[in-house]
Amino acid sequence: MSAPAVREPKPPLIWVNTLMFALTFGIALIATPWYGLTHGFTTATWIVALFFTTASGMAITAGYHRLWAHRTYDAHWSFKLFLLLFGTMSLQNSVFAWASGHRTHHLNVDDEDKDPYSIRRGFWFAHIGWMVREYPSGREDFSNIPDLKRDPMLAFQHRHYVPLVLVINFGMPILAGLIFGDVIGMLILAGFMRLVWSHHVTFFINSLAHMWGNRPYTEENTARDNPVLAVITYGEGYHNFHHLFAHDYRNGVRWWQWDPTKWLIGLLSFFGITRRLKRTPAFQIQKALLAMQFTRAQARLAKYPAETHKHLEPLRARLAHEYENFLAAVADWARVKEEWLNEKKRAVLEHWDQVDLQSKLREIERRLNLQRRRLRVLQAQLA
Repeated sequence: MSAPAVREPKPPLIWVNTLMFALTFGIALIATPWYGLTHGFTTATWIVALFFTTASGMAITAGYHRLWAHRTYDAHWSFKLFLLLFGTMSLQNSVFAWASGHRTHHLNVDDEDKDPYSIRRGFWFAHIGWMVREYPSGREDFSNIPDLKRDPMLAFQHRHYVPLVLVINFGMPILAGLIFGDVIGMLILAGFMRLVWSHHVTFFINSLAHMWGNRPYTEENTARDNPVLAVITYGEGYHNFHHLFAHDYRNGVRWWQWDPTKWLIGLLSFFGITRRLKRTPAFQIQKALLAMQFTRAQARLAKYPAETHKHLEPLRARLAHEYENFLAAVADWARVKEEWLNEKKRAVLEHWDQVDLQSKLREIERRLNLQRRRLRVLQAQLA
């Protein structure tokens, strides 16, 4: 008889985090309906709570995530200060800790030993469990944020994080309550309820966004695009796109995709408050979409042996032809792009007009877009 498997003991609890999550959740769950039914929340309390919720949530998406973790754009110091203030209010650790852990997540996504919140270890672990026990994968290592450590504002926040959290999370709701005459209601709704909502909405990106949705750009990791999650996470729900193109300031890359964080960053760029916004070239996005469509179409065709499904032969031929066109477009784009870069260097000295090569690049991108439409028709026939 084989010996029974020995279960490894769980790492010790991080009591500060465990108590913080448990107490804030309990207070929000019990106090919010009790106070609402017995006293009622004023209109001013709801407005302040909504503002604090939105500001602290977008401070995570626009600040902690897209500005500092991925450096997808730069911003004026005043906007950075605003993001730092409300990011601290979100009670998700300092920028140093948050960004460092997130960069580790992207580098080792889905690795059970190295990804701090790998979904391979289950929903609970990815959602909140990784923060309540001393897992080796969650140990802080700031060697991957040398750029952030040079920022004096971020260093100040990290150094004085605990007093800043206490003052901002309790002080601001209490101050608002004194101004509008409802301290308890403001503390419950704009303090505890806002905090719990902001926590779990952010945590859904680590858990649900790696479980629920589709993968139009890559299947090399578990990240999914989910428009429902995008609505409650200020645009972070387009997670499959984000994991492939992490240095794009947009998550919802299509104009119609809900991404208020993208819209805020873009709007502020008109006033010079944000600048150097990084965008993935349209060709690279089209290339990724087409590559996934080809992979899925080929997998679907492979299920049917050629000798038993002769009527599929024309579809196989069409798919092979489209794939040859795809490879040719990729090669053409690479060649024209190289020419464009060379001419751009020369233009610095000669002021040469690069419109011709730019139009060639746009034409290749148009060809890929048309090919995507043809491939959708082909996939419908395969289905």
